[in-house]
Amino acid sequence: MIELHQLEKHFGEVRAVDGLSLTVNRGEFYAVLGPNAAGKTTTIKMLVGLIKPTRGTAKLAGFDVQRQPLEARSRLSYVPDFPFLYDKLTPAEFLAFTGRLFRMDEAAIARAADDLVPRFSLEPWLHKPIEGLSHGTRQRVAIASALLHNPEVFVIDEPMVGLDPHHARVVKDTLKERTKNGMTVFLSTHQIHVAEEMADRIGIIQKGRLVAEGTAAELRQKAGTDGALERAFLALTEAGTDNPDAPAS
Repeated sequence: MIELHQLEKHFGEVRAVDGLSLTVNRGEFYAVLGPNAAGKTTTIKMLVGLIKPTRGTAKLAGFDVQRQPLEARSRLSYVPDFPFLYDKLTPAEFLAFTGRLFRMDEAAIARAADDLVPRFSLEPWLHKPIEGLSHGTRQRVAIASALLHNPEVFVIDEPMVGLDPHHARVVKDTLKERTKNGMTVFLSTHQIHVAEEMADRIGIIQKGRLVAEGTAAELRQKAGTDGALERAFLALTEAGTDNPDAPAS
């Protein structure tokens, strides 16, 4: 469902992403961890077509993001860490606008909204301008609108930013429910416990390379640690720092 092959992005002499290859299957929940400036957000921006790779390819549902952008993006939803919303619209108007962008008819928009609005506790804010909403409420509007057209691939960067514990749980449960129904999730986060709780597999990126990949148990085994996944993460990223020219696994 997601295929990254030898993906690279150079900014002058800086290689933000350096020969990154990975595959995420249909219905899989894949989380990406990495230190600051590891290349996670740059990878996501190439995956969703916001920036062009220097080399390599990114495919969604078999469609090349650069060569077949409309086919790829019609199957995709993307929620960045600070999503852009039209502040003068209300959440109801924004949901309708998003649905129309994906060529949903009014009945389909209404059915999807009838599920998502109460799920994300948006009823009190549905007809109020977005500019007056809290960051957490705006985040819920962004996630609900991204799920509206039932995407095949859902890409989200730091999904829990600004969310209270209740709504963080709602987001987690909703994404897991959708993966059971076949949606592929690609999540980037600094919150190791979120990746451990949610993901079927975890990829660790260091200096633009995939230095380790697997289940939480497999990552602990590779790192030679037990207990908290944080210990394995620290061991694996320190190893990547010590051996910057080691091939990506």
